[in-house]
Amino acid sequence: MNTIDLLDSHMSYRDEGAGASTVVLLHGNPTSSHIWRNVVPRLTGASRVIAPDLIGMGDSGKPDIEFAFADHAAYLEALLDALGVEDPVLVGYDWGGSLALDWAARHPGRTKGVVVMETFLRPMTWAEYPAGAVEFFRTLRTPGAGERMALEENWFIENAVRATNGGISDEDLAVYRKPYPDPASRRPLLAWPRQIPLAEEGGPFEPAAVAERFDAYVDWMRTTPQVPKVLLTASPYGLGSPAMVRWAEDHIPALQVADIGEEVGHHAPEDAPGPIAEAVLGLLDRLA
Repeated sequence: MNTIDLLDSHMSYRDEGAGASTVVLLHGNPTSSHIWRNVVPRLTGASRVIAPDLIGMGDSGKPDIEFAFADHAAYLEALLDALGVEDPVLVGYDWGGSLALDWAARHPGRTKGVVVMETFLRPMTWAEYPAGAVEFFRTLRTPGAGERMALEENWFIENAVRATNGGISDEDLAVYRKPYPDPASRRPLLAWPRQIPLAEEGGPFEPAAVAERFDAYVDWMRTTPQVPKVLLTASPYGLGSPAMVRWAEDHIPALQVADIGEEVGHHAPEDAPGPIAEAVLGLLDRLA
């Protein structure tokens, strides 16, 4: 891992390989760049690969910020600027996918391609949210109850990861647990579920500022058919539900959809590093 001072903190990241393209791998909540450990070696022969720990997560710093979506985007932008990344291929799952699409929308003409999975393609109503997660995420967004669940009980680490990816080893789960030894250190984990733009049927999306950024990258996806975009699908019960995939196929021109296995959990790189790497390598071949 490398470390670089950025803004008022620091970020840790992997930077390996070389090639005509730079692939940026972005993780989700509550993991870190460790989740790409079996993807990176498959890509380094064809490209430069950068895999950061998002701010407040993994080995990156925990500055005194809200850890809002805009904060994460600002630190990611500072990192890519500092590393001289001009025209990346962006790969992400969960919030990493949203950050990838947000970066692409805010830097028109600079993104070579995008591969996302198990991510937020647009704002959603609660009725569209994965049914098995609704109760948990309503609680996480409730003042007091969310603090108890995410900060005191460390629910994301101790419950959520194995709930979707039961095959994760004790050793790998320990890597994800290490940055969060006490309630104060877990603030980034609680901030994430409160950033999802969700709405009751017919109501406004909250938080509105994040919904606006999601809408902006929806517009980018709709209007850039020349930029290759790949949506990888796994469990039909996750964020990549059949209904969401149909929406994506209807609204994102030239989208390529590829299945990486129904037994793949939400933290997809844990279960399917090979198929994910193959999809990225396929996109790199198309670019070449």
